[in-house]
Amino acid sequence: MAPPILFLLLLFLQKATSNNTTCHNPCLRNSLEVRFPFGFDNNRCSYPGFKLSCDSKTQIITLDLPNIGNFTVRNINYGSQTVTITDPQNCLAKKFIDSSFDLSGSPFNIPEYYNHFFTFLNCSTNSTTVISGIRRVNCLSNENFTVVTLPTNIYESFPDFMPPFCTELKKRVAVPPWYRWSDSETRLIWNEPYCLPCEVDGGTCQFKGNTGLTIDCNGRSKGPLPRSAKYGIIIGAGIPGLLCIIGIVSYVFGRLKARSSGNEPTMEMSTSVAPQPCVVVTGLDGPTIESYPKTQLGDSGRLPKPNDNTCPICLSEYQPKDTLRTIPNCNHYFHANCVDEWLKMNATCPLCRNSPDGSSVMTHSSSLTSSYSSLSTP
Repeated sequence: MAPPILFLLLLFLQKATSNNTTCHNPCLRNSLEVRFPFGFDNNRCSYPGFKLSCDSKTQIITLDLPNIGNFTVRNINYGSQTVTITDPQNCLAKKFIDSSFDLSGSPFNIPEYYNHFFTFLNCSTNSTTVISGIRRVNCLSNENFTVVTLPTNIYESFPDFMPPFCTELKKRVAVPPWYRWSDSETRLIWNEPYCLPCEVDGGTCQFKGNTGLTIDCNGRSKGPLPRSAKYGIIIGAGIPGLLCIIGIVSYVFGRLKARSSGNEPTMEMSTSVAPQPCVVVTGLDGPTIESYPKTQLGDSGRLPKPNDNTCPICLSEYQPKDTLRTIPNCNHYFHANCVDEWLKMNATCPLCRNSPDGSSVMTHSSSLTSSYSSLSTP
């Protein structure tokens, strides 16, 4: 009984030491996944600016943006570092006009691909037909007037486009993604803490140590490569070897069957039709792989080929600060970690199957050759 008890005790101590901080979640009946950098407590459970609140009765989770107000959290995507929020008053446009949607006091930003500026106008009720196609803000309009909005660049480029009975409410307001089917929902991103490499590798971010804002990756998959890259390399390198083994087994089975039935061919026939030795493609050595050019993406994430934004080995999108390696001649590029592991077992490009020097590096397997020689001897 002593060994099992000791084993359970060790497991308990390991669990106790790995969870130094207990994070309270008062919204357990809400299906939203809440984890670092978000949290409900300040005791090392959430990153500064990511503290959430929960209404114990309605189980609604809210996020406070200091210069704007409270918003309901609809979804958190930890892989893309985006959070979807809704305005409890169902009128984002009012916050756009009143506070210019000032995010300076929070860790969140408007996505760069949607950094649009809008101008808001107050028009009479008779203007609905004149300004058809421009977005009508329902939550700010009534029977006496209509509030509309349009991109500021269009408003400034065509000053005569708007009728004279429309007056300017607010010009050049930075507006995050604002969907036409909703007056309340928008999406924001965060850049710090930067947890994308950890998420891609199957882990989750957490604080490193008991003080400071340094983060660490917990639960990362073993090895320097993500699971998807390992599977790709195993499949790419394993299929040729499996086919070779199947061929050897079939040949041996055929010889044994022929010998048992008394129809084994003569020595002359065996030597004349002796099978060719299996050819195995070998990989490249470390210095050769390191001689291939490497590139580190900047904060903008600009790629050599804008349309090739996914690593063909691990199928993950390239992120800022990722390190890429380019194969000479074909100029195909991949995550450096992914293609390094590939080239150690294969001397060809994973995409075009051409070797960097124009020819494949192949060696004869001596063990397989000796096996064939022994089988050919009667």
